[in-house]
Amino acid sequence: MVDTKDIFTVLHTIPDPEMPISITDLGLIEQVEVSDSTAQIKLLPTFIGCFALPAIAEEIKQKVSRITGIENVEVELINDPPWTTDRISDAGRASLAEHGISVPENGSPCTAHNEPKTIELTTSAIPCPWCNSNETALTSPFGPTRCKSIHFCNACRQPFERMKKV
Repeated sequence: MVDTKDIFTVLHTIPDPEMPISITDLGLIEQVEVSDSTAQIKLLPTFIGCFALPAIAEEIKQKVSRITGIENVEVELINDPPWTTDRISDAGRASLAEHGISVPENGSPCTAHNEPKTIELTTSAIPCPWCNSNETALTSPFGPTRCKSIHFCNACRQPFERMKKV
C-alpha cells in the first residue's frame, strides 16, 4: 500500500510553471487519496482558466506514476473550495519574496504590514519584497499571469510582482 506522504513528497518536487514555488507550497493540492493502485489527486487552480493547469496535471501524472505500487494517476481540477493566497505556505512566501513577488498576508481583510483594506490604483502601502518599504505604487493590475499584478517601489526603485488576493 502506498502512503499519501510518499505522493506529497513527489508533488513537492513539481514547480509551478509560472512562479518559483512548488505546487504544494502554492497550496494547489486539495486532496490526495490512494485506492488499490490508483492515486487520486484534487488540484485547485489559482484562477479559472489558468494556462498552466494542463502542464501541472501532466507532470503530476508522470511523476506520481513512477511511485512503486501506483499504476494509475487521476488528476481532478476542482474549484471548491476556491484557492486563495492564504493557502501559500511560509516556505512558498519566502521563495516568492526572494524572486521579487509580494504576497498578501494571511487573513482577510489584511492589515498586517500597513496594507490597506482597499487599494488606490495610483498608490498603495503594499510592502516591497526587496526593501520592505511601503512607498510603493500599483503600476498595472494586470501582470504576466492572471494571478499577479505589477508594482513599483519608490524607495529602492525596483519593480515587483504581487500575487492577487483572491
